[in-house]
Amino acid sequence: MPAKVSEYMTAKVIAVEPDIGVRQAYFLMRDEAIRHLPVVNKEKRLIGFISDRELRRPNWADESLDIAHDYAVSDDLAVGDVMCRDVIHVNTYDTLTKAVGILLDNRISAAPVLDKTGDLVGMLSAVDLLDAFRDTLENQKASKKAVRH
Repeated sequence: MPAKVSEYMTAKVIAVEPDIGVRQAYFLMRDEAIRHLPVVNKEKRLIGFISDRELRRPNWADESLDIAHDYAVSDDLAVGDVMCRDVIHVNTYDTLTKAVGILLDNRISAAPVLDKTGDLVGMLSAVDLLDAFRDTLENQKASKKAVRH
């Protein structure tokens, strides 16, 4: 049976609400050693997503006359002002093959994981997928040893 997203996702989800300041989000990511933050509303439903990439090089930097201001990580802007609203996600019941396709097709390194009811229950990152790949390689190696003996 193919491995499912639920088997390899990171279940500990750190999410923020859209009114949190960008600076606060930056330090939260740094302190928690994460690169992605799902953004949820008061009901804890997924409404956006922000990565450290948006904080390092905001999309609007090329349009601004004052680039120095754009690179200043301050709480003058809220996460809701800069988050991606068209969130690409995977589901707990998706196969890892499908999840890899979603991440590759969209050129992203992580995605929020939703359950059947649409609740945010995890994150799936490239690191999680590498963990699954390692397990697959180890299982293949063990299978070859078992066949030889």
